[in-house]
Amino acid sequence: MIDISDKAMCCGCNACGDVCAHDAITFKTDIEGFWYPEVDKSKCNNCGLCEKVCPIINIDKLKKNDFEVPKCYAAIHKNLEVRFDSTSGGLFSALAEKMYRDRGYVGGAIYDENFNVKQFISNDKKDLLALRSSKYTQSSCVGFFKQVKEILKSGEKVLVCGCPCQMAALRTFLRKPYENLIIADFVCRGINSPMIGTKFRESLERKEGSKVIWQKAKNKELGWHLMAAKYIFANGKSLFIPSPLNGMTRGYLQTNAFCRPSCYSCKFKGMPRIADITLADCWGIEKFDPSMDDNVGTSLVLVNSEKGAALFEDIRQKIKCIEFPFEEAVLGNPSIMKSLSPSKVDREQFFKDAQYMNFEDLEAKYFPVPNNSSVRIKLKNIVCCIRRLIQLSFGSPYHFLKLVKLNFLPPSSIHSNIQRGGYIALSRYTVWDIHPKANIILNARFHMGSRRVHGSKLESRLLVEEGATLQVDSNFSAGYGCDIEVFKGASLIIHNDFGNFKGGGPNMGLTLICGDHIEIGEDCRIGRNVTIRDNNGGHHVSLQGYKTSKPVIIGKHVWLCEGCTIMQGVKIGDGAIISVHTVVTTNVPPYSLVAGNPARVVQTDVHWKY
Repeated sequence: MIDISDKAMCCGCNACGDVCAHDAITFKTDIEGFWYPEVDKSKCNNCGLCEKVCPIINIDKLKKNDFEVPKCYAAIHKNLEVRFDSTSGGLFSALAEKMYRDRGYVGGAIYDENFNVKQFISNDKKDLLALRSSKYTQSSCVGFFKQVKEILKSGEKVLVCGCPCQMAALRTFLRKPYENLIIADFVCRGINSPMIGTKFRESLERKEGSKVIWQKAKNKELGWHLMAAKYIFANGKSLFIPSPLNGMTRGYLQTNAFCRPSCYSCKFKGMPRIADITLADCWGIEKFDPSMDDNVGTSLVLVNSEKGAALFEDIRQKIKCIEFPFEEAVLGNPSIMKSLSPSKVDREQFFKDAQYMNFEDLEAKYFPVPNNSSVRIKLKNIVCCIRRLIQLSFGSPYHFLKLVKLNFLPPSSIHSNIQRGGYIALSRYTVWDIHPKANIILNARFHMGSRRVHGSKLESRLLVEEGATLQVDSNFSAGYGCDIEVFKGASLIIHNDFGNFKGGGPNMGLTLICGDHIEIGEDCRIGRNVTIRDNNGGHHVSLQGYKTSKPVIIGKHVWLCEGCTIMQGVKIGDGAIISVHTVVTTNVPPYSLVAGNPARVVQTDVHWKY
């Protein structure tokens, strides 16, 4: 019978429980959040089936396939919407779509209503939305292997995808090959504890004061390379967290403490692979073939068997692919060959602390947010500031000295933080009028007048009047010909939690007229000749409730296309797109596309990336 005396010898695949005809095996979760089999000896008849299906015990019999070294491809789904919603290049979706067309079944990991992960199988193509994308915590297979076997025995075609250890367990559980079965696995660095995943989600809910109702570990609205996670809350708010600031991702990558003990000596690494097809992110493809990397995700595909090769050929029309050297694949994904390195913190103490600490406390103790106050970083930011000021001076020593004085000997109205990258950078052809009693708070770089046409003298203008506030929380850039005016007592605030605001560059001709309050959310994109104003210039209209100025609030990850106008009192929801030359006079719902004069919603549930 199964007897787990060494937890490193159990991958938690649940196959032993599924094979037991006497229900003698149940699974108990330990303090780390991982489940292990326990045998009720009063029910066990010592048939030995549990040991026969254990993939770790039988690894030597399992390590075989048609190809000793797999055929290797970099591939992307031709449907951009599918890629956008996928973890990598959408290749699992391409395989699944083929199986659905053949009236077959597709199995993989899904979230339940409490964000627990479990293996699931159906022949309904609507379920692909739930199956798509990696979940990054261990999934339960209780009952799954029995269900797959019954479907196969009935003669139906089946595609199943899971962790390498789970898919090896499926092979041992079935005990014989099935021609109507395709097994796909993925390159696994190590599987996270469901308990740690729950703690992290609960920490976000505490900060937001609302329940998470949707999550995606690798959302692409900010690009594939950033690996930003996205969470939507019951209160309608959304949150993007790039990997460097994502405690779950950072703790997983930095500490190596979140995973099962079996992950440190994984039996399923190296060649040959046990699955027919292996999928992964194709990291490094931009170096080998830049045409295959548009920052929307590229899949690495390892074809390990003749059945896998046949299925891959069947989906060729749905994908774009190139053959990719296996050696290059290993460079970008060393986890193909290597097990997870030992924990870099005291793993036993970490999980003891996890019993009573919340995620924020664990993060502070074991994997704190990087401290940007080091002397090296301070000096680097000062050097970058001086270099940028020289560039903006366009050969004018006088202008350079003015910028140095503005940043290093600032008037009381300007609060720079150069050591942390906060300074004001104004081009030679920018004129400014900053009142001594204004309040400019620079937590990041504020750049005006950048030019694309060398030699252009197109003027940019900055006005910050008495009592006005201009607060910049992330790098902001406005191109030449821009006009930013903050009137007496008004406030213009530019937010960004992770310093990646890139509103500048192409946004020449930007006009920001602030007479009350304008707030620009995280990671917005602004096209040329965009106008944002919260006032009508003081003109009065004889209408009940009419005001000459009302605040403008622009949410996170909003795209303001060329020539659009945002008028007073408007609130634009997260993720919205304002089309070219649109005039917005009323609120815009989140994740919608609006167009026209006045703006009207032309499409909902829209997601975009830059």
